[in-house]
Amino acid sequence: QVQLVESGGGSVQSGGSLRLSCAASGYTYSTYYMGWFRQAPGKEREGVAAIDSDGNTKYADSVKGRFTISQDNAKNTLYLQMNTLKPEDTAMYYCAAEGKYISWWARLLPTAYKSWGQGTQVTVSS
Repeated sequence: QVQLVESGGGSVQSGGSLRLSCAASGYTYSTYYMGWFRQAPGKEREGVAAIDSDGNTKYADSVKGRFTISQDNAKNTLYLQMNTLKPEDTAMYYCAAEGKYISWWARLLPTAYKSWGQGTQVTVSS
């Protein structure tokens, strides 16, 4: 059973940076897909960034050029480097994983992923 544990959230001022981490365990997929998602109060969960086992990445338009998704396979850890943060980035951030194939167009859809972490809060003040 896949277990995902996020960390690194916090409160920062607009323009600041944070790096989120997601420690993964319990899966043995040779091919996998992982992503970062966020959910603000009263809003639906949305995809932020995704990466596959080949290192292909995909970003939501709202974070392109500011956020970078990466992975350290030796540490089984997924990262999200967030720069130039804006108040509208405030949300609970979740990492997710999936071992079955996800088409390119679906990689930022929450419904494509089965395993989820508990989330880490990011708050950006103006």
